[in-house]
Amino acid sequence: MGFFELLLIAIVSLVVIGPERLPETVRAVSLWVGRLKRSLRETRSEIEKQIGADDIRRQLHNEEIMRNLEATKRDIEQAMEPERAERMQKDYGAPTEAPDHAHSETPPDNTEASASSSEKS
Repeated sequence: MGFFELLLIAIVSLVVIGPERLPETVRAVSLWVGRLKRSLRETRSEIEKQIGADDIRRQLHNEEIMRNLEATKRDIEQAMEPERAERMQKDYGAPTEAPDHAHSETPPDNTEASASSSEKS
């Protein structure tokens, strides 16, 4: 309600009720409006207690925070991935190719090791 609606209500009530009884009427209406607001507030809080609205609100808020944290974690990990690869390459050097015998299933033929052991005997 705007100022002009309130002004119109005041003028109509002044004409209908009269200036003598207007303060008493305003006071009585204010008391009834206050009681009605209080009653509605109490009813609402009672209903919320019964259905556990506060717990539901709290749980939804916590779930939203967890989703935000997971999204942030994913974003950080994606941003760090190229940097991590560069750091590993710098620390450990470029990957080296393994010798051919490392890829075979049979053990390598150590002719040098067997020749040196036969020379010792």
